[in-house]
Amino acid sequence: MKKKIIMTLAILSFWAVYYFQNHYNQQPDTSKEQTTESVPKAPVPVDDVQLKKQKFFDALRPGVIKENDRVVKERHDLLDIKKQFEDGDLTSVPSKAKKLAEDYELDIPETGINEAWLDTMLNRVNVLPQALVLTQAANESAWGTSRFAQEGNNFFGQWCYVDGCGLVPLHRVEGATHEVAKFDSPQESIHAYFMNVNRNNAYKELRDIRAKLSGNEQDLKSEATALELTNGLLSYSERGQDYVDDLQSMIKHNSEFWTDK
Repeated sequence: MKKKIIMTLAILSFWAVYYFQNHYNQQPDTSKEQTTESVPKAPVPVDDVQLKKQKFFDALRPGVIKENDRVVKERHDLLDIKKQFEDGDLTSVPSKAKKLAEDYELDIPETGINEAWLDTMLNRVNVLPQALVLTQAANESAWGTSRFAQEGNNFFGQWCYVDGCGLVPLHRVEGATHEVAKFDSPQESIHAYFMNVNRNNAYKELRDIRAKLSGNEQDLKSEATALELTNGLLSYSERGQDYVDDLQSMIKHNSEFWTDK
């Protein structure tokens, strides 16, 4: 009888240890989308937070610089075309104009290039400040920790509408067909963001604000410009003005990380 009791206690102890190890030491399920309802964690030291921010911004900054360099070149080509038009030297549609028209989704009139087309194109083809781009990346991707950033290199929450074009949101509204676009690299995501902001009709107000600032000779890559341009992003999120307010607060709070390049 005594041996049976000892054997029973040993078995119970084994299963108690097994349960403790597996219940409390299991890894989190990273296949699920992260939500704001997470278990409170111990505060992270300020130095660690700043370092993580620096690493995040430094990882994406070269991509922003690359896109702005591309846009500057394209704008230079457009200004050359405009000069030819104004001088009466434009006898046919240049190949560069055709490519830009395709890239920025603005058809050249059947009668050829005219002033209205040039003005609209110059409104679209212009730079975006790092402070704006990097802040939206941090906001939309939860500092690179979101499922869409980690699995799809999508740092800006861009959607797509072809079956299989991206990742299906786990909490997608019934009847909705959109997916969150998947990119081969962070650079592709940054490029898609630039093209979205620079040609989508939803952000025409941002482009108009930028054109006005440019006319006033304000540095278009500055933090001040970034703050102004957020006012043209009301349609970027269902949260509207609250979203804009959040971006402005983040831009100001992270001033030490911005460079005007």
